[in-house]
Amino acid sequence: MDIILLEKINKLGQLGDQVSIKAGFGRNFLIPQGKALPATEANIKMFEGRREDLEAAAAESLGAAAARAEGLNDKEVVIVRKAAAEGRMFGSVTNGDIAEALTAAGANVEKREVRMPEGVIRKLGEYDIAIHLHTDVNATVKIILEAE
Repeated sequence: MDIILLEKINKLGQLGDQVSIKAGFGRNFLIPQGKALPATEANIKMFEGRREDLEAAAAESLGAAAARAEGLNDKEVVIVRKAAAEGRMFGSVTNGDIAEALTAAGANVEKREVRMPEGVIRKLGEYDIAIHLHTDVNATVKIILEAE
């Protein structure tokens, strides 16, 4: 299936690129999410007419994400949890817990923006957590887990 990208998508292409993908990925994800259009003659002409507006919107969202990253970089948040004597927590800290703690600290962060490639955190200590704000913008926050 050939599509036209309406925004930058990691490992796929830039705004306006015509790429060939598997039909299910386009039909079930990209097109319903408004991230792409089928590459028909009518859609190509319509896209060329809207290209400037889409590029301006992409630049605006990039600028907004960069401004949010300025406020998030080097931010520290303390999360207090019950833990055993050796530092192992009863339970774990997930991306939802981190997003909730950052939002309580004044930074509006959604659960889906918190990246934890190693999975949930189960031990007390300090952790650097990546916050993915835009395809080109990431911020790093320090999470300090302390015992109750």
